Amino acid sequence: MFRTGNAGQRLLVAGAGLAAGLLAQRLSNTPGIDIVILEASGSPFGEHTWSFHLADVSEGDLQWLEPLIAHRWSGQSVRFRDYERHLSSSYASLTSASVREAIVRLPNVTIIPHVPVAEVGPQGVVLKTGEKIEADCVIDARGFRQSNALLLGYQKFVGLEVETETPHGISDPVIMDASVDQLDGYRFIYLLPFSPTRLLIEDTRYADGVEQDQSAYERAIHDYARARSWAIREVIRRESGVLPITLAHDAERFWSEAPNDVPQIGVRAALFHPTTGYSLPDAVRLANLVADAWPVDSSTLARRIKAMALSRHRQQGFYRLLNRMLFRAAEPQRRHLVLQRFYRLPQPLIERFYAGESTRFDVARILTGKPPVPIHKALACLREGPFLTLEQA
Repeated sequence: MFRTGNAGQRLLVAGAGLAAGLLAQRLSNTPGIDIVILEASGSPFGEHTWSFHLADVSEGDLQWLEPLIAHRWSGQSVRFRDYERHLSSSYASLTSASVREAIVRLPNVTIIPHVPVAEVGPQGVVLKTGEKIEADCVIDARGFRQSNALLLGYQKFVGLEVETETPHGISDPVIMDASVDQLDGYRFIYLLPFSPTRLLIEDTRYADGVEQDQSAYERAIHDYARARSWAIREVIRRESGVLPITLAHDAERFWSEAPNDVPQIGVRAALFHPTTGYSLPDAVRLANLVADAWPVDSSTLARRIKAMALSRHRQQGFYRLLNRMLFRAAEPQRRHLVLQRFYRLPQPLIERFYAGESTRFDVARILTGKPPVPIHKALACLREGPFLTLEQA
């Protein structure tokens, strides 16, 4: 299944996740580079669906992303108990299968499964077997790195891709159906239609804790399907996860805990949208940064990625404020009102929000008016520092 690439300057990536896949795709046309991706498990790129709004990336980036895309739609919708809206924003999804199939076709990329990495250094890695693998540049992409410099809420989800007995009638993604009972914080159902009878149904909850009863989530999905009169003929696959939602972040401290000579990418570098948990737009930015810098050594690339991450952190303070409002000011059963209010705003503003590119006017527009949370609790959320002090204590 896996092929060895052409000889050249070697880039070694520890961890086969989304950021690693996008990086390999972006660098695939770079001459004189041999990319090796090491994965601890037997399933490179796991069992996931990664979605994004087409407005999140440029037309140029969309061109090189194209081989990884499994599905596209021309619109999307949201549902709340008191409000529904269809948006003409285009939407797309990558799947683990589509990423895997695209990356293994690249002649200069080798993916090696079943190789747990024990140590990552600027010139190579040490496997848990004791074997050493050397490279000209090494990147650590082994997933989220725990740190007291982050105060987090969580986006927990379980998804079932199902085949229905008859057409389900969903033509565009429903990115939030929050008309469901509000359990364990803010809860919504996420729907991706892959064919007239193929559908991903995902139960998602913005919650304070990481605990997740997957069987209860699956029962809730089947209950939702029955309520929609969908008879499930077969469950094709399952996926689940817990994504970090950032309430407060001491970026300088976070990066002081990382090695200064080994580049970190993806969620390991806290490069994801603080509110949505979407990591693809930042993974695209990072892939472009590496491509523009190549050829480059580990230490130099580590400094450039850190500078990018610190810049993104400064730009994202508003999103962390909104998260504190959602998790600390709003009662769990009323969190859906915050999102319902947001989705009444103009579509271009919503698109910029998802792209992580909100303007000052957008910020003012989102904050204008009485928030759907107690004023005194909202005011207590304004400053980020005290939340980190409490977390560290």
